[in-house]
Order: sequence, then C-alpha cells, then structure tokens
Amino acid sequence: MRKLISGLVDIRSDDEFKGLMWGTAYGFFIMFSYYILRAVRDEISSADRGNLQILWTAVFLVMLLAVPLYSWAASRWSRGVFVPLANRFFILCLVGFWLCLALMPEAARPWIDRVFYVWTSVFALFVVTVFWGFMADCFDNSQGKRLFAFIAVGSSIGGMLGSTVTAVLAEILPSFALLLIACVPLEIASWCARVLHRRFATGNVRVAGESDRVIAGNAFSGMKAVFSSPYLMGIAAFIALMTFASTMLYFQQANLVADAFSDRGIRTAFFAKVDLAVNILTVTFQLYLTARIVKWLGVGLTLAMIPIVTTAGFVTLGLYPTLAILVVVQIIYRAGRYGLTKPAREMLWTVLSREDKYKAKPFLDAAVYRGGDLASGWIYTGLAAAGLSIGAIALVAAPVAGVWAVLGWRLGQREEVLARAQEDSN
Repeated sequence: MRKLISGLVDIRSDDEFKGLMWGTAYGFFIMFSYYILRAVRDEISSADRGNLQILWTAVFLVMLLAVPLYSWAASRWSRGVFVPLANRFFILCLVGFWLCLALMPEAARPWIDRVFYVWTSVFALFVVTVFWGFMADCFDNSQGKRLFAFIAVGSSIGGMLGSTVTAVLAEILPSFALLLIACVPLEIASWCARVLHRRFATGNVRVAGESDRVIAGNAFSGMKAVFSSPYLMGIAAFIALMTFASTMLYFQQANLVADAFSDRGIRTAFFAKVDLAVNILTVTFQLYLTARIVKWLGVGLTLAMIPIVTTAGFVTLGLYPTLAILVVVQIIYRAGRYGLTKPAREMLWTVLSREDKYKAKPFLDAAVYRGGDLASGWIYTGLAAAGLSIGAIALVAAPVAGVWAVLGWRLGQREEVLARAQEDSN
C-alpha cells in the first residue's frame, strides 16, 4: 500500500505513512457521517426556506455558547480525551433526535426539523474543525504541505459514500432513520482519534509528553488570541468572505430547488446526488492537483484560485440565473473549496501554537464562520426584499469574491514568512 500511495504522496518515513493512514481514516469516517446528515439538513432548508435567515441567527447564537464550552473542555482534558468526547456528545444528540422523530406526533415535525437544522450546522463545523485542528497538531508545516491533500481525499471519499448511502435510502427509509446510521462512522472516527493521539506526538513541539498536556488558557483565550494577531484576523476575514460567497449560492439554491421539485424525498435525493458529484470532483483535485499546485504556486496562489473562479461563476449566474447554471457553479465552487482551498487553508494553522489550533481555530471556524453566514443571510434577505432578482444578487456578490481572492494571496505570503521563522527556530 505504501508503494501505491508513494506514487501520489511524498512520504518520508514509516511513522509518517502510518500517521497519514490513520488521519485519512479519521477524516473518512467523520465526513461519511456528516454527508449522511447533510442532505437531510439541506432538504429542510428548501422546505422551510422562508425562515432560513432566522435559523442561521439561531445557529450563530448557539455557536457563541458552544465555542467557550469546547475551549473549556480543551483546557480540562488532553486531546486524547476531549476529541472523542466531542464526537460522542454528537452521537447522543443524534439518538435523541431519532427518539423525538419516532415518538412525537407529526405536528411537532416542523419544530424538530428546525432544531435539527441548527444542530447539524453546529455539528458540521465542530467535527470538521476539531479534525483539522488535530491534524495540524499531529503534523508540522512541511508535512502538512505534503500530506494534507491526501488526508482530505479520505474525507472526500467518506463524503461520497455518505452521499451515496443517502441517495439510495432517502426515498426508501424515513429521513430520521438516517440519523442512527450516521452514528456508526462517527463512533469509528472517535477510535481513530484515540489511535492517532497515542501513537503520534505534536508536529511542531518536540517535547516528551506534549500531546498529553491540556491546552493552556481558558474558555475565552481563543477569542482574545484572534483579536491580538493580524495573521489570525486575516484568516477571520478570509472565512467571512468565503461564507458570503457560500451563503449567496446556498440561498439561491434553496429557492431554485424548491421551485423545481415539490416532493421532499426527491429534493433530498437531488441534494445527495449534487453532493456525490462534488465529492468525485474534489477527490480528483486532491489526488492529482492540490499538493502539486501548492508546491508549484505556493499557498497564497492556491488560496486565491477558487475565489477567482467564483467571481467568474457569479458573473455567469448573473447573466443566466437558471437551476442548471447554479448547479454547475455550485459543484465547481464546492469541489474547489474542499479540494484546493480547504487543505491550503488548514496549512495556515501549522505555523501556529497548539493553543491557537485548538482554541482560536474553533472560534474562527465556528463562531466567525456562522457569524459570516448570519450577516450574509440577512444581506441576501435584504437584497431580495429590495426587489433584486437571483441574477442581480449574483452580480453584487462578484466583486466581493474578488476581494476574497486578494486576501487569500496575502495570507499565503504571510504563512511562508512564519514557516521560515519556525524552521529557523527549530
């Protein structure tokens, strides 16, 4: 297997190969679980599209409570405890949702759906940001540039399998039965995290027992770190602009799909098929392009590529605002964001401290991400209320995506400076 994978990845030791395999498996099972739930969540957004901005407000408020609680857990237990603990908390929640849907009357379904939508949005960001924070802790900057693209392949294949399972079962089983199925890969991911913790130390700190140490600081230290660091503020701005682009496409998708399909099962299957197409294209990027693009062009230009493509996509959607064009733009945007932008963005964290990885990162990836969603959702609602069509809103979003591209390039330049300083200190 190592010979096969070495043709795609620059592996430099047996331990590095084992870490790569366990990290890839962890990402596979996390995204397998999430993509079973994602289509269920997206179907709710179309069924309840008039309340999307209210649901996103609720998501943001829940994030403001969840991030300090997670930071508190990171200050109390080592990563070998709090990472599996976070996953198992979400498993208990899924079982609770299943019981509510199975036992409560049908009249309660709309409110259960809304709570589930909020919960899934929190779940999606937390399990993914915890996973990538863990990877940035296990591998150093050099390893990240060589290995993260392949680790992301595992995540994408897991997403493909989750989308396939949902597409097949959504029209056969009740949607809430999928919640129990999603618990299985989430529990396996917890075991992968425990193995990684036991066998692999931290990437940048070569001190015995460092991986077993609890993270310094308190529940609010991650927020303080962000506001005191221009580099972290730049990452925050990058995430905010990315969420703006995502939200514009998401709201447009909810409206166009709701108009095109009336049956909830058909809508769920449609979203699952789009997810499958996204993940197939994403894997192609991650296997053959991402690591090479980072090596040839650097992190900065890699971060700028998808924003540039998104700018062109918004212009095209503005001129031809149809479901077919939206699906094409959405697939290219999401595949590029997961296949190129996501691994490159996670490389930005390999040059930072452990406290930043486990505390500032969740604050940015969760609270700032959802804060950007919230603001962008209300902006979209305001533009629509002012009478702008889907095409006009896309044209408004195009120059914002251009600013996003410039910021990505600047962040990559700063990452290279910090990486050189880190290498000199070691």
